[in-house]
Amino acid sequence: MSVHKAITLHAQKQNKEFTEFSFLDQKREDYIQEAIELCKAEKDFTTDSINMITIQINALANERFIPTRKMVTAEMVRTYVGKLA
Repeated sequence: MSVHKAITLHAQKQNKEFTEFSFLDQKREDYIQEAIELCKAEKDFTTDSINMITIQINALANERFIPTRKMVTAEMVRTYVGKLA
């Protein structure tokens, strides 16, 4: 395989991984926002969906130079909402 083809394949793989990271990161932010809104409305919420995405992001990060994300607790959401008030 030529060097050019190898570099092209490597770049395509990195682009795919970054695109997947971006999609997951946005989805995580959406779930966080949903938890914040539920907390503000004093409704029940969980952080399960946030943390499922976080696990997927961190699995990608272990393979590449992608930033990891912290797991989110309900208390973290409540503290954040409390600071907004």
